[in-house]
This record gives sequence, C-alpha cells and structure tokens, in this order.
Amino acid sequence: MTVTIFVPRDAASLALGAEKVAKAITAEIARRGLDARVVRNGSHGMFWLEPLVEVRTQHGRIAYGPVQARDVESLFEAGFLTGGTHPLHLGPTKDIPFLRQQTRLTFARCGVTDPLSLEDYRQYAGLTGLEKAIAMAPADIVKEVTDSGLRGRGGAGFPTGIKWKTVADAPGDKKYIVCNADEGDSGTFADRMIMEGDPFVLIEGMAIAGIATGATKGYIYTRSEYPHAIATMQEAIDIARHAGILGVSVLGSRYAFDLEVRSGAGAYVCGEETSLLNSLEGKRGIVRAKPPLPALQGFLGRPTVVNNVMSLASVPIILDRGAAFYRDFGMGRSRGTIPIQIAGNVRHGGLFETAFGLSLGEIIDDIGGGTASGRPVKAVQVGGPLGAYFPRALFDTPFDYESFAAKDGLIGHAGIVVFDDTVDMLKQARFAMEFCAIESCGKCTPCRIGSTRGVETADRIARGIEPEKNRVLLADLCNTMKFGSLCALGGFTPYPVLSAMTHFPEDFSPAPVVEAAE
Repeated sequence: MTVTIFVPRDAASLALGAEKVAKAITAEIARRGLDARVVRNGSHGMFWLEPLVEVRTQHGRIAYGPVQARDVESLFEAGFLTGGTHPLHLGPTKDIPFLRQQTRLTFARCGVTDPLSLEDYRQYAGLTGLEKAIAMAPADIVKEVTDSGLRGRGGAGFPTGIKWKTVADAPGDKKYIVCNADEGDSGTFADRMIMEGDPFVLIEGMAIAGIATGATKGYIYTRSEYPHAIATMQEAIDIARHAGILGVSVLGSRYAFDLEVRSGAGAYVCGEETSLLNSLEGKRGIVRAKPPLPALQGFLGRPTVVNNVMSLASVPIILDRGAAFYRDFGMGRSRGTIPIQIAGNVRHGGLFETAFGLSLGEIIDDIGGGTASGRPVKAVQVGGPLGAYFPRALFDTPFDYESFAAKDGLIGHAGIVVFDDTVDMLKQARFAMEFCAIESCGKCTPCRIGSTRGVETADRIARGIEPEKNRVLLADLCNTMKFGSLCALGGFTPYPVLSAMTHFPEDFSPAPVVEAAE
C-alpha cells in the first residue's frame, strides 16, 4: 500500500525550507525503492514547527517537525513511514495542543488536503454548501447568511447578509462579487493561507454569493507580493471551471458564475474597498467619497459585493450546516469563529481559529506561550498597523468586536503582534504616523497632512522639545484625523497613537536631548 507523506507548499513553509525537504524526501524514497508519494498540502499554521512533515499511517497522521533537509535520512532510518520514534516526532497531528484547542470551521481543510485536488475537497464536505445553495431561492440564501450572524472579517465587522441583500435588491443587469484579498496588515496571513491551502473554499463561497445576489462575475483582488497564492488560485479556478463548478452553468444549474484573479501593486490603501475598486478598474487607487455605496454603485458603477477572504470562505459551512450551527459559536453580536493570527515576539506564532470570546490574555499567554525572548509582554497590537496597543492591564478583554470597541480598540483582520518590555511606544506611535504618511492616497487633507505633522510632532517629543505642549498637539492631530479622514487609513491611525499615549505615558516623557556644541 502506497504511503502518503505530506510536506506543506505554502509561502511560510517554503520560506523555512519546505521545498528542500520535499526534494530530499522524494530522493530518499527513490534511493530506497519505497512505495510512497509526497503530497504538497497547505500549512496547519503552526509556524514554529514548520516545515511540518506528516505521514499517513494506520494510526492516523503522524507529525514531525520542524524538519530540515539534513534530517530526512535519519527520519527514514527511524522508520517514520510507520510513525517511528525520532527526536522530531510530535505524535498524531490532531493531538498537538495548538491544533487540538481550536474550532476549525473555515480552516477545516487547510493543512489536511491537497489544495488542488477536487477529490480531496469533496471528500472533506467540499461543495455541499454550493449544492444546497443551488436548490434554494436566492433570497433564502441571503437570509441564511444573515441569520448566521456572519460579519465582515476584514476590519469593520459589517453584517455580511445586509450587504448581500442590498446588492440583491439593487437594480442592475450586471452585478459583481469582489473578494478583498489585499492582505496588508502587519502580522496577518489568514487570507494567504486559505488561498494557498484551500482555494476551492473561496471559490465555493464566491459562487454562493453570486447566486444569492444575482452576480455572474467575480474578482479576487490580491497583492503582487503573494505570487504563490496567485498561482494556486489561478490553477484552482482553471480546475473548477473545467469541472463545471464555474462557467455558464454552475454544477449544471441555471446559474452562471465565473472568476478572475487580479493583482495590485501592494498599496496599503487598496485594502479599503473603494480604493480597491478604483485599482480593479485600472485607475489610481484612491478613496471614493460615499455615498454612493459600492453595494449600489461599485465596480464599473454596478452593484457590487465587496467581502474579505475570511467572510467568503466562511459561507460554505454556513450553507452546509445551517445558520443556527454557525451562530451557536461566539458571544454577543460576534458570532461564529475568528481566525486569530499570532505574530511578533511570541513563542508559538501561527493561526488559531476559535469562537469569539477568549480573553486576550488567554490568547497571548496560554496559546501563544508568551514572548519568544522570554521577557515580559509589554504591549500587543491587535488589528494591524492601525490597531490599538493594549497593555497587560487589558488582557481580560474578550476577543469580540464590541468588547474591543469599548476599550478603544478594534479587531480588524484579527492579527496580533506581540512586543516585550524592550519596545519604545513613542517610536511605535511615530511609526504609525509615518506609515500613514507613506501609504496615504493623498485625497484628503487630514490623512495626507495630519500624518506628516504627526511624525514631526513625535520627533519633537522624542527630543524633549516642549513635551507637554507637543503631546497635546499630537492628541489634537489624532482627533482631526479620526473624524475628518475619508477612509479608515487616516481615520484609524489615531488608534495606535492614542493608545500608546494613554497606556504607556512613561515612554512619552523622554529626557531632553542635549545638542552638541558646534
């Protein structure tokens, strides 16, 4: 019987040497004349263990990691094809604590299947949501998504079903589904993991959205820095089209839907939906004024659903298992699961999918294992470069939209970056302003000019020049940007700055710098 060995092919694993490991295993199989094959799966998201090699045995999948090419010969000598003992032996993959504690709904197949095998996808309940959607009235699909409580996983947390209903009810002979895969936040990688590790779930979710709203064309807008994700998505779309999942008749139904991948040049502001639409149309990526909303006048002036990868990839399981099943996870108005991405100075960095409601402290200390440096955690930034910095005093905050908003924070794309006690929060505040100044599209004055003045003001504080006056000025700049900017880039930049000033005031009172004499 042929033994199956799994070696991940996603960008994170490749960066850590997975390609060399796969080649070494393939060569060792040939040298020994063994009946075995290598499958290139996606990552499970445990990056401190990558490259993670698995072997399918009669006792289930057994994991070894982190494996380097130099370890391969000793693995074979130890009998790893049958789950043999080795210093890198981790036991059954499903029993690794980081995985065992998760509730994987959106990421159920990621790391488990061959990303480009439709047979694998179907074997693990793939396409069942789409098959059920085809048999439903479009309005009932929208209601199911609405009743599930699914909210946008890309930042604002807007209810997905309401957005779909607006597009479904809007007049128009042509409608579009646009997937915002422009994942630019620091410490985020969930979108990339889905596109590289389970692309068919995104295709299925977008096809369901198309049927529900009357859209016949979809676009996946991602960044050119994601070459592996782009290649995998394009190949998966070709496979889906050839299999009749996409095209003039979705799974033999009366519905037509097709997909295309478009890549941008990596402008952070193109993560904002109207800038994204401008870029998608071949224009400069600058923010549009609202109204009109994209749901009414979006891509090419037509009604358009703009959803994040995580939102669309969550739709198939909602249609498969039902709204009530999905809604049972979570707390308050934050329903379902959230893929938390843990990064920065942390011992166990990776993707952890769980129901809303864990405390921030549980995520950092219990799941993340504290800092990689072994020093105390000083701050964590949640929600990307525009997210607030939380001190340990706020680690009892439940991970859900409303709880974070109540503490002047935001979940955003659920990326968490951990900092130990050596971090200078004044420098972090300055970085936020500098980031905004560099990435601003330039359309509105509060963002374009306010961020530049913010950098200058932070520098004056750092030099000890009228610190109290300049701290007041920096806070005033933040309020102007927060309430006067056209989009979230300028509007959210105050979150990291104000939170750093509020929670870490000692870092904003440096000793005056004495200028050297000429």
